[in-house]
Amino acid sequence: MLIRILGQAAGGKVASEDVVTLMAYTALNYLPIILILTGFVSVLLVVSRSYQSSEMVVWFVSGQSLWSWIRPVLTFGLPLVALTALLSFNLTPWANRESAQLRERFQQRSDLARVSPGRFQESSSADRVFFVEGVSAESSVVRNVFVNTNDATGTSIVVAKEGSIETDENGDRFVVLRSGHRYDGTPSQPDFQIMEFERYGLLISEQVSSVAGDLSAKALPTMALVANPNSFNRGELLWRAALPFMALLLLLLAIPLAFVNPRGGRSINLLLAVFLFVLYSNSVSIFQAAVVQDRIQLLLAWWPVHLVVALLVLGLFLWRLKVNSHLHPLVLWARLRASLRSEARS
Repeated sequence: MLIRILGQAAGGKVASEDVVTLMAYTALNYLPIILILTGFVSVLLVVSRSYQSSEMVVWFVSGQSLWSWIRPVLTFGLPLVALTALLSFNLTPWANRESAQLRERFQQRSDLARVSPGRFQESSSADRVFFVEGVSAESSVVRNVFVNTNDATGTSIVVAKEGSIETDENGDRFVVLRSGHRYDGTPSQPDFQIMEFERYGLLISEQVSSVAGDLSAKALPTMALVANPNSFNRGELLWRAALPFMALLLLLLAIPLAFVNPRGGRSINLLLAVFLFVLYSNSVSIFQAAVVQDRIQLLLAWWPVHLVVALLVLGLFLWRLKVNSHLHPLVLWARLRASLRSEARS
């Protein structure tokens, strides 16, 4: 994320002074997923460590059940779930709007205002290259200007000692260059021209509308999504509602998933947990895409993935609680292996 934003600043797509602000907005955008994964892995590691240290033996011998872990886990995790919901429904859309407005304001600045002293900068229309040796603090006066323009009429190069940015009555912005030369055409060709001027006006931006920001579904407030339920807004609403459910169900899933053999390692459980998280997240994304493409209704799409995970949580709890039952699959498998061995010996 840092490398991408720094690359955009170096390429003139965002203002260099906005890098830290954009980093903060982008961090808010990713924070719900980070919180969900952090809570999931934290509970998983703590319970796994309890198995490895044989503390779970004491826990069970003292009459406590695996269900008893739910209360302390929820005491720790419910604030994370609430914070995830707050970020998902309020702060993340706000951060997306602010980030889009920063980028749009920079794109609507004049080409010359985006130029960094001492480096070549391409214009927004990709037909002009600027170079200035120095820019005043107000970005209105430039020194030692070089402008190379390539359009349908040919190549034109303008150099001047200084210039200033002016706005006419129509709102169009010009850079007025003073004491310079203009070179049109290709040297050694008959149509090559050299002109000297004392004052030369160069259009750098036409009047633009006010900054409206990003009105995509990711940047809209939640109530705006509800008020305008088109396919994109319904898909975004599904994603926002799914994040708190993901946070809660993964916290509960970590309890039975954390079982490890005290003599073994816990890396397998951690890899399995990351795999389940990616599978869960991608499944929600698949249903979101189906809603956006109008292949399934929102009321039918938001709950199946969460229901499957909830059943998985319940099944793993029952699996761990009945591990000593004579009907448990592991016990039945052990009996079958013992029976096969006894028959082989006989």
